[in-house]
Amino acid sequence: MIGFYTLGIVAIVLAIGIAWYLLVPRRYQSSDSVANSYDQWTDDGILEFYWGEHIHLGHYGSPPRRKDFIAAKIDFVHEMVRWGGLDKLPPGTTVLDVGCGIGGSSRILAKDYGFAVTAVTISPQQVQRARELTPEGVDATFQVDDAMALSFPDASFDVVWSIEAGPHMPDKAVFAKELMRVVKPGGVLVVADWNQRDDRQNPLNFWEKPVMQQLLDQWSHPAFSSIEGFSELLAETGEVVSADWTQQTLPSWLDSIWQGVARPQGLIRFGVSGFIKSLREVPTLLLMRLAFGAGLCRFGMFRAVRNGGEAATTRSEEVKVSAK
Repeated sequence: MIGFYTLGIVAIVLAIGIAWYLLVPRRYQSSDSVANSYDQWTDDGILEFYWGEHIHLGHYGSPPRRKDFIAAKIDFVHEMVRWGGLDKLPPGTTVLDVGCGIGGSSRILAKDYGFAVTAVTISPQQVQRARELTPEGVDATFQVDDAMALSFPDASFDVVWSIEAGPHMPDKAVFAKELMRVVKPGGVLVVADWNQRDDRQNPLNFWEKPVMQQLLDQWSHPAFSSIEGFSELLAETGEVVSADWTQQTLPSWLDSIWQGVARPQGLIRFGVSGFIKSLREVPTLLLMRLAFGAGLCRFGMFRAVRNGGEAATTRSEEVKVSAK
């Protein structure tokens, strides 16, 4: 009897989670809808509990190997620093972290590399939590700002850094221009982002369209750019190198789901409502794994050096088209 009772409870919880997922999408409406989503994720603490201070994917090497989920995220930041050539810059280099989350990357940039970091996010709750997590003496400051209309003057920073913020931007051309606008001439922009396959050359097919729509609707994304398309936008004001880190980051999706199994204390900490909230994210995480594994989505890396008005160029360092 106990077994049937338990199975019944599990079935009810699953049904509630799936119904919530299907009936209450979090579609992009404005920057406010993005801010509200991140405010809620920050307030309840569930995302931080399972994902740690870094609300982005991890780097598992090439070829990928087994890693602790949180360690892989920290490794990602250091790999991005090296790939972008930022490890060669001196202490005191000014950095703007656009879409900083709760400040995990900002603190590493400040503590491990000695950079002077200014970090912005659209979410007031993320700013508050980032400040709480940042020890005194760490040169990282946090403020609310809109990446589509940054409040800083032109040419303000030696480096502009952004991880996985682009999908929330409704106009990728404006986003690219804003990022490059606040970079000093000769300065560096380094971006890591979720991208879709370039559908100008290979349009989405009958199954890819509904999958992509769910990926947009569930996490307040207006659209994904392609690696090629975003590189072209950056090239209007800089020299661009792009790379594809899909394989290096791919294990993150299933690892993120596994956290709920490996850390059952979360059920005690957040209760049944927290469990249902977590369960609600599983279909999207599985769709992300499907999309990135099948070539519908790609993890793009971008490095742009702002020029002084000279003709810009683009080149691909290790981009691999893996559409299937």
